Amino acid sequence: MYGKAFAPEYQGTLTTLSVNSSLVDVLATGTERLREAERAGRPGEAARCGLAVAEAHRRLGQVREADRAWKASYRAAREAGDTAAMAWALWSGGTLARQRGAFPLAWRLLGLAAELGERGGDVVVRGYSLAGLAETGRIQGDYAAVGRLHERLLAEARERGEARHTVWALEGIAQMHRNTGDYDRAYALFEEAAEIAGRAEDRRGHAWALRGLADILSVRDDATERALELLAEAEETCREMNLSSALAYNHKMRGNVLYRAGRYAEARAAYELALSEFRAMSEPRGEALSRLGLAKSLARLGRDRAETAAELADLARTLERSGLRHAREMVARAQREFGLDAEAVR
Repeated sequence: MYGKAFAPEYQGTLTTLSVNSSLVDVLATGTERLREAERAGRPGEAARCGLAVAEAHRRLGQVREADRAWKASYRAAREAGDTAAMAWALWSGGTLARQRGAFPLAWRLLGLAAELGERGGDVVVRGYSLAGLAETGRIQGDYAAVGRLHERLLAEARERGEARHTVWALEGIAQMHRNTGDYDRAYALFEEAAEIAGRAEDRRGHAWALRGLADILSVRDDATERALELLAEAEETCREMNLSSALAYNHKMRGNVLYRAGRYAEARAAYELALSEFRAMSEPRGEALSRLGLAKSLARLGRDRAETAAELADLARTLERSGLRHAREMVARAQREFGLDAEAVR
C-alpha cells in the first residue's frame, strides 16, 4: 500500500512544501528561508534550504543558478558537519550534470552521494543517488549494466511503500522495454506507474507516465488522437507546476506522435518548439532528439537531401562524443530511413 507522495528534497523548514508545489513558489520560499538561515548563522539549515533552491533552479532549466546553489548547499553542509546533507547536495549536482550531458561528472557525483548517504545513515538519499546512477546508464543506453539496478530499486521502493520512487523505477524500466521493442510490457508498466502516481497525488510522476503511455499508443496502435489527448493532459500539469524540462519532452513527444501519423508540418512546429525550450535550459540530450525529429520532418517536407544528410551526420558525431548510444542508434535508423549512407557523409 502506497501513501501520499512526498518530496524528500524539501527539507528543514521546507518540509511543509508539497511534491506538487509550483517550482516558482518553491524557489521563492526556499530562497527566503535560505537567507534567514544564513543570517542566523545556521549552516545546517542553509544546506537543507539550499537543496530546494538548487532543485527548483534545475527543474526550471536555470542551469547556472542551479550549479551555484548545489555547491553552496554542499559547502554549508560540510561546515555544519552534516554528512547526509552533503550527500543530498551531491545528488542534486549529479542530477544537474546528467541533465547537462556531463555523464562522467554525473557518475562521479552520484556515486559519492550514494557513499555519503550510506555513511550518514540516510537511506533515502542513498536510494535516490543509486537511482540517479541507474537513470544515467539508462539514458546512455547501457541497459545491461543498469537494468538489474532499476529492478532492485523498484523492489526496495515497493517494500518501503514509497510511491514517488516506485513510480520513477517503473517508468525507467518501462522506457527500457519500450526502447527494445517490448511495447506490451512497457505499456503495462507505464499504466501501473500512472495508477500509483494518481493515487499518491504525484502529479509530476503522473505526467511522465502519461507521456510514456502516449508514446506506446502512437507507436504500437497508431492511436494518434488518444496519444495527443494524454499529452495535452500531461502538458496542463507541466504548465501548472512550471516543469520546464518535462514540458519540453512533452512537446518533443508530441512531435514524435505527429510525425508517425504523417502530419509533418505539425510535427515540425512541435519539434521547433521543443528545440527552443531545450536550448533555453542547456539540455543537450533533449536538444539532440528535437534536432533529429526536426531534420526528419523537414526531409519529409522536401528539404534538400544533402542538407538532411549533413544534419544527420553532424548529429551522429555529436551523440557519439556524448556517449548517448540509444540516441545515436536512432540517428542511424533515420539515415537508413532516408537512404543516406552514413559513412559517405561523415
